[in-house]
Parts: sequence; C-alpha cells; structure tokens
Amino acid sequence: MYVCLCQGVTDGQIRDAIYEGCCSYREVRETLGVGTQCGKCACLAKQVVRETLGEVQSGNALAYSANFVAA
Repeated sequence: MYVCLCQGVTDGQIRDAIYEGCCSYREVRETLGVGTQCGKCACLAKQVVRETLGEVQSGNALAYSANFVAA
C-alpha cells in the first residue's frame, strides 16, 4: 500500500529499508524521502517503522533477503 503519495513510497519499501539496515524513522526518511513533502504520511510511516522494528527485534521477521525466481 502507498504510504507517501508525494514520493511514491510503499509500506513494503519502508520495510525493505528497515531490513536493509535503517534503524529509525529518521533514517528511513533520509533514505526514501518519505514525509519530506506535505508530511501527511508521517504518522502512518512512523507506525510502519515501529511495527517493523518490533518484528525485527523480536525475531518474528522473515529472512527477507530470499529472492524467488521462476525456473
């Protein structure tokens, strides 16, 4: 789902940024540009960051680096 329409950022992209090493909303914002235009998405973006960081810290996140390729 799109979280930031101004920058075209999805919740999946935010999760990917966390899985790739971002450790805070600030780092996600700097990496993806989410919340840097009108700011209406900031609350939802922060919620996605909090939930994803919680999953990562509790060990409930899937090993996200697996890429599936059709044979």
